[in-house]
Amino acid sequence: MTSIALKTFVGLRQSSPENNAIVLSRPTSSAVTLPRRRLRVNASKSSPRVTGRNLRVAVVGGGPAGGSAAETLAKGGIETFLIERKMDNCKPCGGAIPLCMVGEFDLPLDIIDRRVTKMKMISPSNVAVDIGRTLKPHEYIGMVRREVLDAYLRDRAATAGATVINGLFLKMDLPQSKNAPYVLHYTDYNAKTGAAGEKKTLEVDAIIGADGANSRVAKGINAGDYEYAIAFQERIKIPDEKMKYYEDLAEMYVGDDVSPDFYGWVFPKCDHVAVGTGTVTHKGDIKKLQIATRLRARDKIEGGKIIRVEAHPIPEHPRPKRVLDRVALVGDAAGYVTKCSGEGIYFAAKSGRMCAEAMVAGSENGKRMVDESDLRVYLEKWDKTYWPTYKVLDILQKVFYRSNPAREAFVEMCADEYVQKMTFDSYLYKRVVPGNPLDDLKLAVNTIGSLVRANALRKEMEKLSV
Repeated sequence: MTSIALKTFVGLRQSSPENNAIVLSRPTSSAVTLPRRRLRVNASKSSPRVTGRNLRVAVVGGGPAGGSAAETLAKGGIETFLIERKMDNCKPCGGAIPLCMVGEFDLPLDIIDRRVTKMKMISPSNVAVDIGRTLKPHEYIGMVRREVLDAYLRDRAATAGATVINGLFLKMDLPQSKNAPYVLHYTDYNAKTGAAGEKKTLEVDAIIGADGANSRVAKGINAGDYEYAIAFQERIKIPDEKMKYYEDLAEMYVGDDVSPDFYGWVFPKCDHVAVGTGTVTHKGDIKKLQIATRLRARDKIEGGKIIRVEAHPIPEHPRPKRVLDRVALVGDAAGYVTKCSGEGIYFAAKSGRMCAEAMVAGSENGKRMVDESDLRVYLEKWDKTYWPTYKVLDILQKVFYRSNPAREAFVEMCADEYVQKMTFDSYLYKRVVPGNPLDDLKLAVNTIGSLVRANALRKEMEKLSV
């Protein structure tokens, strides 16, 4: 059963039968696993030494994935270049981060705008369920602004020794021989050459593509396309008395009116709220869906002023190819955004760090050349660690986001304390939490009951619409 499910997941990035057989399949015994690991280490150690300098790596994209990758590379003895065009980038992102990210990435508390301890899940018929009763006193969901978080991670990478370039990556020339360099072409805006910038090139030994859903690095290695959603968000400054309502509260709205396949949200920031929605299937209607989201929340945001409008593509699944030779994709460029919740910040930062750690280990702290086998260590570790999370959320989205009656059932299910505990434990600490067998059985019965009622409601609604 496990092998079938794994094949379904990794098939999204399957590039050849050979790659699938060697790298992507799950070992069935330790006897198979150990020889593969020994072969990979030996291959890395037989790679040529870099003479007269350390390994040179370019990280394209300065979001959470790029910033985390660049810091790890620089600390690991690799000469690192981080290229980012928009140093004040305000991505249309809900900005929620799990509690474990604060500790894992040593984030200062002053970059967290709000600590959300309560959530409201609001059904198509406006039935609201309060979520958060199972949280412990120290537990919360952090709300950040991307321009603040991203800048902090880039600054930390620079402090570690990375060279940060305010530049626009244009294209790359692939190596002409086995260990020849990649040549990156970019427009440099660091120098005072006016708004047009200055065209430059940079030679590096390896590349980490962290340049988002529209990744030019991915295009450069023909990584393949993926289905994507459009996220649309407005930052709204609301009166202080209304802002108090959102002091430690976030709202999620579900229904065909706000999104046929996702959800709408109102998330609190430092002095305003972020109101947004997203969709894969109805991209042309995104502004109508946004208006509907504002209407659903109108009593609580009335009198507010829109201070910023943002839109951006969000990947729906991993790219068919995430590694080629000495190039690896991370974050949105690789397609690491979860279904159902649409979460991507933590997974972006984590993938950037994991990829960089694989490069540091494979190069022996920058002393040797890396090759594709070193980068595939990162892919195998990533898939093994996070495949269950992605698969579970994919199933949830397919089951509960398909119709308004199913969404009513989903919101009803969220009222259960056991569901809330399992959900928050999984989200806050990024693991699929094993449940209590008896409670799992009760949950299964209740879920089936909710879906049966949802299906009956759907049939009645279809009769009324005829």
